[in-house]
Amino acid sequence: MSFLDKAKDFVDKHDKQVDQALEKVGDEVDKRTGHKYSSQVDRGVDEAQKRTGDGDTRV
Repeated sequence: MSFLDKAKDFVDKHDKQVDQALEKVGDEVDKRTGHKYSSQVDRGVDEAQKRTGDGDTRV
């Protein structure tokens, strides 16, 4: 099993934790950019969450 396969398997099994981490990263990026790009950051986080695990758990 390749590294990429292992990463996909991990993401599938831990969707909620991955979505929470993506949300925290988005919040930090938003903070560091002075909230200038909030809507773009939110859209990026939402898209990333949709592509992980079983879908967006929206924590």
